Amino acid sequence: MAIFGKRRGQKEGTTETSGKSPAPDAIKAILSEFQHPAHSKKLPDSGAVASLFADDAGIRIILDMQLELDETRDTAFAKAVEQRLTEAFPDHPARVAVTGERRPTKAAPRPANPQAKPGPGPRQNEGALQGIRDVKHVIAVASGKGGVGKSTTSVNLAVALAALGQRVGLLDADIYGPSIPLMMGTQGTRPKSQNKRWSPIMAHGLSTMSIGSLTDPDTAMIWRGPMATGALLQMMRDVDWGALDVLVVDMPPGTGDIQLSLAQRAPLAGAVVVSTPQDLALIDVKKAIAMFGQVSVPILGMIENMSTFICPHCGEPSAIFGEGGAIAAAKDLDIDVLGAIPLTMALRETSDAGTPLLAGDTNGPVAQAYLTAAAALLDAIPGAQQTPPTIRFE
Repeated sequence: MAIFGKRRGQKEGTTETSGKSPAPDAIKAILSEFQHPAHSKKLPDSGAVASLFADDAGIRIILDMQLELDETRDTAFAKAVEQRLTEAFPDHPARVAVTGERRPTKAAPRPANPQAKPGPGPRQNEGALQGIRDVKHVIAVASGKGGVGKSTTSVNLAVALAALGQRVGLLDADIYGPSIPLMMGTQGTRPKSQNKRWSPIMAHGLSTMSIGSLTDPDTAMIWRGPMATGALLQMMRDVDWGALDVLVVDMPPGTGDIQLSLAQRAPLAGAVVVSTPQDLALIDVKKAIAMFGQVSVPILGMIENMSTFICPHCGEPSAIFGEGGAIAAAKDLDIDVLGAIPLTMALRETSDAGTPLLAGDTNGPVAQAYLTAAAALLDAIPGAQQTPPTIRFE
């Protein structure tokens, strides 16, 4: 067993850290003590170490078991690796996540019920997460394409919901391009791990989580769809969200494997679709609406983003992306319009600065538009209860 820099009084099999983050080579040396559970290669040589990151908050590793994923076996394997790393680096607790494609399992046959009436029944959700602890409503914010301001909308909509008295969480589901840490000002902050669960990062009154908070920001997530989906579902399941009224999920753009798997397996109360007024955006947002329809996830409403651009000099609005396109499309699709959000310089500047616009301004036209959309969303969520708002509407 490799021992690095053993000091007097240090336990056998532990590695000196001196308060510094463990070096990747030292971590890999510990991982080399393990063989991949499906073959004889050492873990670092097997290609299974998809992500390795260490800092003052601890060690975080993602193992990609590829087509060999076996939940019972690999969960036990991950725990063994965690325990050994924690022994080696006691000042930097380890968190090991496992992802990959699961082997299909045959469901036990259900006894026939002769009294059952034929009908569509509830939406099919085999293999779904068994709920997220103490979270009342999970809402997906989707767009069908990138570049329409979906993440900006997710952030400010979540802050607006919190301003209306809701307990809100924000999950960045864009594995390949996470932007929530930048927009929430949490870059460089790492979530703590306790009792095999992550604690969300608190920012601007929200509980937040992003793959960007778990990995090196310069690391490219070159993952297959099933692996990215597994990581996302694990973030939902293994985060101690606490008691939340709403968990806002900032979905990745498009209608691929991640979006479909999340819609099928997460307990979604519904989805909000975001589009700009232009026809090009509307083509793709209609695809997102169709995808949610195929898995019986209700559309709670549409938000028309960048409805106008408000000139910072004269204050006059300009319809630079067209006018009313998303609102007209929502009417044709029989979808409620939650709001129309104008584009301003302040909205762009606050997003880049890591301070959501609503965190500092509640009276401007953009802030009021988000608050109006948040109130309409609460009305559309089945069973949601509004609490008295903490912000006065003038």
